[in-house]
Amino acid sequence: MSWLILVVAGLLEVVWAVGLKYTHGFSRLVPSVITAVAMIASVALLSWAMKTLPVGTAYAVWTGIGAVGAAITGIILLGESASVARIASLVLIVAGIIGLKLSTH
Repeated sequence: MSWLILVVAGLLEVVWAVGLKYTHGFSRLVPSVITAVAMIASVALLSWAMKTLPVGTAYAVWTGIGAVGAAITGIILLGESASVARIASLVLIVAGIIGLKLSTH
């Protein structure tokens, strides 16, 4: 159950990371509220997952999901670069996340 909670926390990190782009420095109300709620929920769920998961693993997986998710969202929604080097780097992050999951007892 902790892993599922951690994945949801990571997905919420994607929401707030991308949401920051749409807040325009927190000057737009609706995107700012959505972003703030996603931030709070993401950190709360991360904390909950850390009750049973190692802190280093949980934090690395959370940030990895957020980083990869934000980068993919940037490529799809914002027209950011999808160069071979960028995609290869994202694959390496995913490989690291999988490695951490497999090495956790």
